[in-house]
Amino acid sequence: MKTVVIGAGPVGALAAIYAAKRGDEVEVYELRPDLRHASTVPLNFTKSINLALSERGIHSIAAAGNPDLLKSILNETIPMHGRMIHGRNAKHAPSQASQAYDVHGRFISAVDRGGLNDRLLDELEGLPNVTLFFQHKLTGADFKKNIAWVERQDEKEGSTNRRHAEIEISFDLLIGADGAHSAARYHMMKFARMDYKQEYIDTLWCEFQISPLMQEHGPDFKISPNHLHIWPAGEFMFIAIPSLDKSFTCTLFMPSPRFETLSGSPSSLPAFFDEFFPGVVPGLIDSESLVTQFRGNPHLPLISIKCSPHSYSSSCVILGDAAHAMVPFYGQGMNAGMEDVRVLYDFLDSYARDTKEKDLTRAAREQALSAYSKQRVKDAAAINDLALQNYVEMRSSVTSLSYRARKWLEEHIDIYFPNSGWATQYSRVSFGNERYSDVELAVRKQSRILAGVVSIFGLGLAASSIIALRWIRN
Repeated sequence: MKTVVIGAGPVGALAAIYAAKRGDEVEVYELRPDLRHASTVPLNFTKSINLALSERGIHSIAAAGNPDLLKSILNETIPMHGRMIHGRNAKHAPSQASQAYDVHGRFISAVDRGGLNDRLLDELEGLPNVTLFFQHKLTGADFKKNIAWVERQDEKEGSTNRRHAEIEISFDLLIGADGAHSAARYHMMKFARMDYKQEYIDTLWCEFQISPLMQEHGPDFKISPNHLHIWPAGEFMFIAIPSLDKSFTCTLFMPSPRFETLSGSPSSLPAFFDEFFPGVVPGLIDSESLVTQFRGNPHLPLISIKCSPHSYSSSCVILGDAAHAMVPFYGQGMNAGMEDVRVLYDFLDSYARDTKEKDLTRAAREQALSAYSKQRVKDAAAINDLALQNYVEMRSSVTSLSYRARKWLEEHIDIYFPNSGWATQYSRVSFGNERYSDVELAVRKQSRILAGVVSIFGLGLAASSIIALRWIRN
């Protein structure tokens, strides 16, 4: 069987590894030059945001069947045991408070997207049945005839208007893992009756860097490396994630009107940060560098995509951002994409036919892709919604008494009643492999139970208060 993968990012590379391990002839086509080269510019024209690698991604890499690959990836991660919430104390001085992610001590890991991608591509390059084609653009596909067309993008000829010659390729299965603006999805929509929804939220993001603290023994972190740092400010926030070189990759998430205001007056940026993100300036980033980074780095949008189905016939399936781009606030984008790969091949394996008759193989594959799409569309919509909801939690709720009280209560139910199956939403999403749609259902059920308990407690308290008042009056 011949599998063609469009896109050589983490999800596409992992999909190619899965296909190759099953004996497929695999070809991977990537629009950009070799992603392992430092000169390759990311598609968003900025350094990649550091990613959070959690259980779903780790489990999916492990299921690829090479323990050394997973070990090499985990060796280049930094554990983050919780959030560090920054603000001001009663004396208006900068303060910080740690909120552990999990009552059982589980953690997520900060990972450099480029380094992770390098390890996966190195693994692919060592497989004899895989061929990598960089600077190749998908320009068309016929998913009934199982052929596609790609153009070789020559950097030396990139400035000319002459169209490059198309190369025709054949395939049994084409996997589209080429991101939110997927060419594979675009061409699949000509064949599949796809429902498609694209939404930009009214928030832009801009990247900043906190440089390492230089000491006699060498560079060190300026703040705790084992936390995801958050400066919540109601309708916007600033976050910082550790990097292996002892720096932090930071992101400002903020409504576009505020970006426009600050862009018109960059000199006001240090004062703005001092008001809303205490301790950042000048303690972590000096004023000049802050303004320079704000002016030099792009202010980029956040896109949310839902579509259905994720497959067509026996010939095409889309994974990752191509199928369900989401806002980054749950740290699940890459993890969900990698889980797509594992779940897809679970279905393909379960529907496999022990035969060499091509028609039967095609029929089995079509059933597998259809079943995969039916399940995954529901789960993709669930994590898409959960990610958007988590933005409110990160920029606002983490400082509220009600949020902290509920987190404390749910964690203690988990500790003292372990057989109850109770867990926080965050633990279910980040530290397990439960279907995202099942997570939504479980959390709703828990919310109804808690609401009932609070209601009963409130009625009991009110009744007790009335009795006490009558007793006092008598």
